[in-house]
Amino acid sequence: MIDSILIANRGEIACRIIRTARRLGIRTIAVYSDADVGALHVSSADVAIRIGPAPARDSYLNIDAIIAAARRSGARAIHPGYGFLSENADFAAACHAAGIVFIGPPVAAIRAMGSKIEAKRLMARSGVPVVPGYQEDDQSSERLQAAAADIGYPVLIKASAGGGGKGMRVVESAEAFVPALQAARREAKAAFGDERILLEKYLSRPRHIEMQVFADSRGNCIHLNERDCSIQRRHQKIIEEAPAPAMTTPRRKAMGAAAVKAAKAVGYQGAGTVEFIVEDGEFFFMEMNTRLQVEHPVTEMITGLDLVEWQIRIAAGEELPLAQSEVQLQGHAIEARLYAEDPQREFLPSTGRLARLRWPASNDTIRIDTGVQEGDAV
Repeated sequence: MIDSILIANRGEIACRIIRTARRLGIRTIAVYSDADVGALHVSSADVAIRIGPAPARDSYLNIDAIIAAARRSGARAIHPGYGFLSENADFAAACHAAGIVFIGPPVAAIRAMGSKIEAKRLMARSGVPVVPGYQEDDQSSERLQAAAADIGYPVLIKASAGGGGKGMRVVESAEAFVPALQAARREAKAAFGDERILLEKYLSRPRHIEMQVFADSRGNCIHLNERDCSIQRRHQKIIEEAPAPAMTTPRRKAMGAAAVKAAKAVGYQGAGTVEFIVEDGEFFFMEMNTRLQVEHPVTEMITGLDLVEWQIRIAAGEELPLAQSEVQLQGHAIEARLYAEDPQREFLPSTGRLARLRWPASNDTIRIDTGVQEGDAV
């Protein structure tokens, strides 16, 4: 078993990983920037190490600083959480080069799914249904405009390296295409350093349903049922639930099989999420997130499993603890995300001090995942 883990993250996911590690008797090492010296994850860990100034690029996104902290602390493994470097293949490779276990998928799998263009090509070759669209190398405005006409409006412009709704535009007509394309490219370049985009047929009344998958190093891969993440604002998830409303057993079986096929196609290991778009009884591959998701607690609530524990055990070389037929689905869980935003300014991110914070008591049916406490500054 891994005896020590450095968590290359902050906030609620760092606190959540610490809880499981402590239950397993694993020493935890937190990292923090100057902005987070008094943060909850810092005081919760066994050891805390400063990795840089407040800007994330100089701290939580600084691979050299994090590897140095792991070496200094004697960490056997690094858990990336979600966001920051969690889907960065170079970071995973740097961990391996330093002789540190990366609690995540193989480098090749991260690279394969890191580009939405390459991922869709791979899924199409593997027989996984994909949304009709354009994901070719010719990125000229003329070719993309012609492809949009072939697909038929409305179309969705998406950043190939994107996430969180950045570099994404819905285009209703040919006249609006070029300005939307230019705006999406600028946003993608600024956010990800990559202006490549792909096009998809825009589905007007879809459900956003994702399958949680797990794979080990022995070739075993299963799914842990689905989550519905359709309630969003600006392409950011707000409410997630499991199981998905109106899901049927045959569709769950078909979507689960497609998700497992997608994971096996890239030689996956560990926790991953295969996201689908569903409309009029059909489902299509959208993307694969090669990490733990913010919404993983709803899956834990209906299966009774600890997905972080599974991540740690699989990273240590253990076999999946359950077969597909042994996965349970009991009850129904809903997760609501609380955002620090200003409703008077179109819900833009808001900063300030948490003057008063009261959570309901946790019990068998209520779970609070947080990285803040009363008095903290956002």
